Amino acid sequence: MTPRHALRRPPRGHWVLLILILTVVVVTLLFEGWTTHEVDAARTKRPCAEPIPRSADTGRPVLRFGDAGVETAAMPPGTAALTFNGGPDPVWTPRLLDLLTAHKAHATFFVYGKQAAQYPDLVRRIRAEGHEIGSYTYTGGDLGAASPPRARMELGFTQTVLAGVTGEHSRLLRLPHTTTADTLCGAEWPAACRAAGQGYLIVAADRMDRKAAEGVIRQYSHTDLGFREARSLLRNPRVARFTTVSDGLGQPESTSRAPLAERLKGMGLMHVQDLGRAFSRGMAWALVVAGALGLLRLAMLVWFARIHVRRRGRLRPGSPRLRPVTAPVTVLVPAHNEEAGIIATVHSLLASTYTCLEIVVIDDGSTDGTAAAVAAVDDPRVTLVRQSNTGKPGALNTGLAYASHDIVVMVDADTVLEPDAIHHLVQPLAHPAIGAVSGNTKVGNRRHLLGKWQHLEYVLGFNLDRRMFEVLECMPTVPGAIGAFRRDALLGIGGVSDETLAEDTDLTMALWRAGWRVVYEESAVAWTEVPHTMRQLWRQRYRWCYGTLQSMWKHRRAVTELGTAGRFGRRGLSYLGLFQVALPLFAPVVDVFALYGVCFRDPSEAIVVWLAFLVVQMGTAGYALRLDGEKLRALWSLPLQLFVYRQMLYLVVLHSVMTALLGSRLKWHRMDRTGSADPYRLDDLPPAERVLALDNAKGELR
Repeated sequence: MTPRHALRRPPRGHWVLLILILTVVVVTLLFEGWTTHEVDAARTKRPCAEPIPRSADTGRPVLRFGDAGVETAAMPPGTAALTFNGGPDPVWTPRLLDLLTAHKAHATFFVYGKQAAQYPDLVRRIRAEGHEIGSYTYTGGDLGAASPPRARMELGFTQTVLAGVTGEHSRLLRLPHTTTADTLCGAEWPAACRAAGQGYLIVAADRMDRKAAEGVIRQYSHTDLGFREARSLLRNPRVARFTTVSDGLGQPESTSRAPLAERLKGMGLMHVQDLGRAFSRGMAWALVVAGALGLLRLAMLVWFARIHVRRRGRLRPGSPRLRPVTAPVTVLVPAHNEEAGIIATVHSLLASTYTCLEIVVIDDGSTDGTAAAVAAVDDPRVTLVRQSNTGKPGALNTGLAYASHDIVVMVDADTVLEPDAIHHLVQPLAHPAIGAVSGNTKVGNRRHLLGKWQHLEYVLGFNLDRRMFEVLECMPTVPGAIGAFRRDALLGIGGVSDETLAEDTDLTMALWRAGWRVVYEESAVAWTEVPHTMRQLWRQRYRWCYGTLQSMWKHRRAVTELGTAGRFGRRGLSYLGLFQVALPLFAPVVDVFALYGVCFRDPSEAIVVWLAFLVVQMGTAGYALRLDGEKLRALWSLPLQLFVYRQMLYLVVLHSVMTALLGSRLKWHRMDRTGSADPYRLDDLPPAERVLALDNAKGELR
């Protein structure tokens, strides 16, 4: 472990930030859903089970509730109170106000709280022109059908918004879905009584057959029909006065000055509603964009994989026929406390069909039996180099100093190679422009569910990605598990850098910037041991992701460079930034929004979209498995992977980005090895016997 990576513990405060962000997202979504009746809906009025009390059924539209019971009131003769339900509406409210101004009339506007918060200037204009404001609840929810908490919020939020917009409270209330007083029947009557207990004056409307000259309260909507009906009444010559409800009853105005604290709360509620509305729209678009990008990525992987397969199956016209590579190879195996699997790795190398090998095992300060196990191998091709712990980059650089040959293969100490892997791996180096070759890494310990998930990720993500990267000439990583390099190319860039935690990614990017090409050889198969617990998987991916971010930042100038480096930068770095950094950062929020859609919107729509995406991903994964010669039976675990594994990887990206932004230096996390990389379980066989047994064992796995 190098000092530069052991300075500080990874920060934990960003988990608080993540929880805070997700809490804000959830609360904002729930509030927006509440205002649209997706959460705790109260849209439909319940059928009336019993009429209103006789004392209230007098035909008069204004109801006062007191200790003596219910009193009713109406407009005096010759007086008409125009009332408008809902709104304010950006189209019709200004027209209604202009109409009232033209007739020098005043009216009462019963407004929705959420509309008042959305169009505060219209509410202020209503008050400025002498009209009266009343409450029509916050969302127009039916108070008789609403739950008690919703009923309280419908009334309380409206008053809070009015305080924020006009600085006033109003004690006038009209219950949604009611017209005349007798429509306050059934569940509406207890709701009206509860509202009256909070100080509201309940205002209904007169029957339509009552003549305007007798004194009426009329209710209209913010629509073309409401505009025409109001204009018709204003032209009635038998009405002497058009006024507000309070003025028609001969009472003081129904509004009162709101306290400063309430006005501030109202302003805050307006901002929260704006945020919720913008967030809901933004998340709807984010779902569309994220889905489109996800499908685009899968389509790109399949398309470029097909191109890769076609190119490998034919010789390009005019291209030279390259001679097979038979030059001697040095294999570097850095090892730190790898006693569990190092012998399997060495035996697989000794069993290689590429016989001209020099195997250099660098024991990087192991405290277990790693060095003793390697020293016990009786083969002149194996050289053991011991040194104090400097980290993997330092071990590889030590191995480069001991390398005797121009072709260097780097292999992790938990990796088991197929006998023909090295032969296939070094063949692309026959082309003089190629400086490195990525092998095909497969999961050896795939018997359990977590191993199957990683197996699918390796096949679907890593290997399909590498096919695409080769076609686009922007391979970002030669994996540490298996990769071949020109020794002079490595020395030309100063060896393996320890400036990042992803030394393999950093090394590959440096080769591109030095003018070398990097390709993928799918027939060079190596089996690696993957983490067998979620904790170890988290630590491994955290290091990978953080190291990749470090490498991207280190080589960011490749985007503006020319030639091979610029091609890699503009294609490879852009792809990594979009699909492996930016998109995962939005994933938790998108998942919360999708879960909200399942719970409170149309669940069938969300499920159909998810199933469609799953079918596409299953098809892509099946194609990837077929290209890699793998069986399709692992596909059954893919739906489960989307529910658990994917979210974990997204959180890893978020964790890594926050760590990078806070400027922390991450410790090197080492995985506990179990020696389960060999899928054939031939670890203890000597090389000669292992080759014979291998042919029989392949049929079981493939």
